[in-house]
Amino acid sequence: MQKKQINVVWFKRDLRLQDNEAIFNAVKTATPTLLLYVFEKSLENDPHYSQRHWNFIKQSLVDINKQLKKLNTHVLAVSSEVAHVFNTLQEIYKIDSVFSHQETGLKITYERDKTFKRFCKNNQINWVENINNGIFRGLKNRTDWISKWEKYMNEPQFIFDAKAENFLPSEAIVELEKIVEKTALETIPDAVFQKGGSTMGHKYLENFLDERYHNYSSHISSPVLARRSCSRLSPYIAWGNLSSRQVLQKAATFRLTCSHKKQIDSFVSRLTWQAHFIQKFEMEEIMEFESINKGFHSLKKKINPTYIEAWKKGQTGFPLIDACMRCLNETGYLNFRMRAMLVSFFTHNLWQPWQEATQHLSQMFLDFEPGIHFPQLQMQAGETEINMLRIYNPIKNSHEHDPNGEFIKKWVPELRHLPIAFVHEPYKMTYLDQKFNDFEIGIHYPKPIVNLERTRKFASDFLWKMKKNPLVKEESFRILKLHTMAGIGDSE
Repeated sequence: MQKKQINVVWFKRDLRLQDNEAIFNAVKTATPTLLLYVFEKSLENDPHYSQRHWNFIKQSLVDINKQLKKLNTHVLAVSSEVAHVFNTLQEIYKIDSVFSHQETGLKITYERDKTFKRFCKNNQINWVENINNGIFRGLKNRTDWISKWEKYMNEPQFIFDAKAENFLPSEAIVELEKIVEKTALETIPDAVFQKGGSTMGHKYLENFLDERYHNYSSHISSPVLARRSCSRLSPYIAWGNLSSRQVLQKAATFRLTCSHKKQIDSFVSRLTWQAHFIQKFEMEEIMEFESINKGFHSLKKKINPTYIEAWKKGQTGFPLIDACMRCLNETGYLNFRMRAMLVSFFTHNLWQPWQEATQHLSQMFLDFEPGIHFPQLQMQAGETEINMLRIYNPIKNSHEHDPNGEFIKKWVPELRHLPIAFVHEPYKMTYLDQKFNDFEIGIHYPKPIVNLERTRKFASDFLWKMKKNPLVKEESFRILKLHTMAGIGDSE
């Protein structure tokens, strides 16, 4: 008996129906299409990911399925490895084409894609990969990248305009679910984390433009105020609930009639920077493991497990550092400046290699995006040499961005009842201060694990000295030539 022919859309970080070129191209064919998401066991076991990511993805798939219900189809969600799933599908169907987006991800996903390419070739399957969010594979330099990105962003979106006959019906998918390891998509409701899905992503975008954008620039550095005044769209873009093009075009249209144009301009500029860093990572994926500037490969830092554990748990004795980490651990969100401060403290004051921070932070960031994650880690660690060396002072930032200790008191409740002067620097309490406040440093809250000024000076002197290294200088020139000749440069 001849097998029925189908196409497959393989979802990765493009969990949406609108402005999804893979779906658009599949629908254009006359062949029924199966929508597929694979919860790859190799990725589920990878230490960069955590359950909060898989829950967000599951919520995104549930949202897609709600939209697909009227078309009598749904996403086949499988727990397996990609090649194994396709082998199983081929037992039932003749797969003509697979449509997906190029993924700028971890080495493990890149190697998976290379293996899948060989699989498709061996099985005479046509694999069509599309550009994702204006990130271009195979670029040798960035000479005209910004113009190519802008052209891509200004092109019309791919409209989802499908009929039931374009897809494999739900009845057939249910039969497939009997022979694969089906993934249950139910998640426990949790109001702490942002909920996945395009529907929720659009709500955040609409609410940002309707109500919250007015104070975008002035509140962006505040750990309290940024939670409302920033767009909070990063997880929806990272997992593809919204395309960057959808967000940019919506913001550009809104700008025509809005009353605070500079705020929108500031927001849009960050979409450009986001693409810039992902493109950088696409071109130099070694950044997952080593500093992009090879001159820093000789920098050896002794790993201190005690320091690392205190940092991860928010028990360093520096209130703003601890509040930021505890907030991130519990909610998956932290504004950019506080993220940069956490990395700066880890790599400069604790003098730990940035590689030792990557997995904990990626697990905690709900919006984990490899193309942002690794370049930013290295930039904040001061190991690119093309950016200003910035060592954040957590005490200065505490006074400037949380002057009343509101954020600290929420996330470090041990300090909630102290006078405001001691909330920022509890270790300055005298013996009498501690007795009067029924509070003992080292018992109720940790003593500082390092001397802030001494460690800052050591890191600064050491890294400034490294800037004079001939290889560091040579690499700096190479990086600038490769990545910053496109009219955009580099920025923090």
